[in-house]
Amino acid sequence: MDWKKLVEILKGHKVYIQTHNYPDPDAMASGLGLQVFLKQHGVESTMCYDGKIEKLSTKRMLDVFQFEIYNIEDILDMSATDYIVTVDAQKFNANITDFIGNEVACIDHHPTFIQCEYQYKDIRLVGACATLVAQYFKESGTPIDSNTATALLYGMKIDTDSWSRGVTLLDIQMFEYLFPYIDEEKMKLMNKSSMELKDLRAYGAAIQNIRLYDNIGFAEIPFNCPDALVGMVSDFILDLDVVEFAVVYAKREDGLKFSIRSELKYLNAGEITAKALNGIGTGGGHAAMAGGFVPIEMVEKFGYLYDDEIQQRFVTVCKERERENNK
Repeated sequence: MDWKKLVEILKGHKVYIQTHNYPDPDAMASGLGLQVFLKQHGVESTMCYDGKIEKLSTKRMLDVFQFEIYNIEDILDMSATDYIVTVDAQKFNANITDFIGNEVACIDHHPTFIQCEYQYKDIRLVGACATLVAQYFKESGTPIDSNTATALLYGMKIDTDSWSRGVTLLDIQMFEYLFPYIDEEKMKLMNKSSMELKDLRAYGAAIQNIRLYDNIGFAEIPFNCPDALVGMVSDFILDLDVVEFAVVYAKREDGLKFSIRSELKYLNAGEITAKALNGIGTGGGHAAMAGGFVPIEMVEKFGYLYDDEIQQRFVTVCKERERENNK
């Protein structure tokens, strides 16, 4: 991490901070934190994204933390000479649109599956991207306000599932750093229920469609729903006492959106998803959680047997890993 180099690269340029599509709380908190950090070092920036801000928790963040983030459709003057910093995502990943601007920098906490050259890169495998952004304040001695500190801590909380998933020593250190600055009232507001009544449809559909293969649980949501909700349903499936690896996918007009969860070290969710979807789609992520996408052309190719094809792919890779682990 070299914050001075990042600031030097961005100075004198029109800068955008781009989150992954359909941003979640960690992506939005990271974008906000980086924007505040850069402003204190003389760099103005605009936060942007593609897709929609659909989930109750992310909509609530806009109200509670009072910041602006623009959909790419509302940005009419971005040019190829403008600089982009991607947060919580990496260029060429399936979950981030390639905007016209120049992606000169990346701050992310996910594994790299497609190599990309940046002028500045800070990719470290920690619990949340917000953890990395918090470290920029701490290591540089840059003052942090309570609004930013609370947003960053909330992003960390959500992405680590309340400090129970993928937590590293740096996550704990940044929790300790941020905690004295947080606004308790804002955190209480953010910790209210993040589920809307309409979300229950997705849970109901998934429950009706659950399939079990030993310790692997599959569920399809046969209609479009937000990425974050697919992830919540995947967490729900993993909570079942007989499931140690969960695969949930939602059917959309353009294909299938996947959310994968694992609680076994030898079943690395990111690696298994990348291998299982290789040749028919894209996927990747962390050891405990991953995402993926299969375009509609491939779904139609398999016809009504697409469920069997996808599930067999995951089962095959998981069983390979299980045999390797038992050697």
